[in-house]
Amino acid sequence: FQVKSETRKTIWNTEEVPEGSEFDDTWDPREQPEYEILFKQSVGTEDVFFGMTGKDPSTACCEDIVIKIKLPETKYSDITLDIQDKVLDLRTPKKKLLLHLPYPVNSKEGRARFLSEEEILEVTLRVSRQFDFINFA
Repeated sequence: FQVKSETRKTIWNTEEVPEGSEFDDTWDPREQPEYEILFKQSVGTEDVFFGMTGKDPSTACCEDIVIKIKLPETKYSDITLDIQDKVLDLRTPKKKLLLHLPYPVNSKEGRARFLSEEEILEVTLRVSRQFDFINFA
């Protein structure tokens, strides 16, 4: 096994480090907020009544992931949100959430809105999938 001279001081290979581990801070005393993950799917009459496209209610046929995070006593200006391809990192003065997403997402396209009446942050992310016999559009 040969080590290149420019990486001789490296103690591990970058492929060995899981994605999102740079965000993990086990010594942070902030608590994790409650959250739920929902999946959204675009269906039309050809799906509902005729089943022509082959879509089913499983997450394999969903286009979007919606994450609802409860943030009581939080203002919109206090929220810091960072989204990578497989990781969502949320920080507020009282709460911290590092969430490894169930599917890779398009981190450049997405929306977040803060529902101040319910004190919920709703993040919608487009799932990034390879085209197959179900997801062909």
